[in-house]
Amino acid sequence: MLFAAVNLSRFLKIDPEIALKKANAKFLRRFRGMERLARKSGREFKDLPREEMEALWDATKQAEENPRFRELDGAQTKP
Repeated sequence: MLFAAVNLSRFLKIDPEIALKKANAKFLRRFRGMERLARKSGREFKDLPREEMEALWDATKQAEENPRFRELDGAQTKP
């Protein structure tokens, strides 16, 4: 499966290493955002039920897609 993904990315003229690094960075940024939102609500992320974790994921994803929401949330914005 991994080789197929690499070959597909090459076919699409996408550098597979760079694509993987970007995907990992995006996941880490979102996960840290989830942890931050949990702390803001006074809870430990590890203690949250799965449904709340998923809600935090959605909120973090929305904050990335909506610059106004990101500013209101206090997340880091790119210059």
